[in-house]
Amino acid sequence: MLTVNRYKCCYCGACVGVCPTCSLELVETFIEVSADCKECGICTKICPVGALEVKA
Repeated sequence: MLTVNRYKCCYCGACVGVCPTCSLELVETFIEVSADCKECGICTKICPVGALEVKA
């Protein structure tokens, strides 16, 4: 499961741009994760503030 820490997230949209399944969407002041997310972890590596985490 991909989680977004809203307190850390700076809403830069970097994760949205690298998602291969287009599962992330920047909606006003938060990142929305769709059910299409494959939990590949690419977004967690690109996030400059470490706001994304894949949890088992």
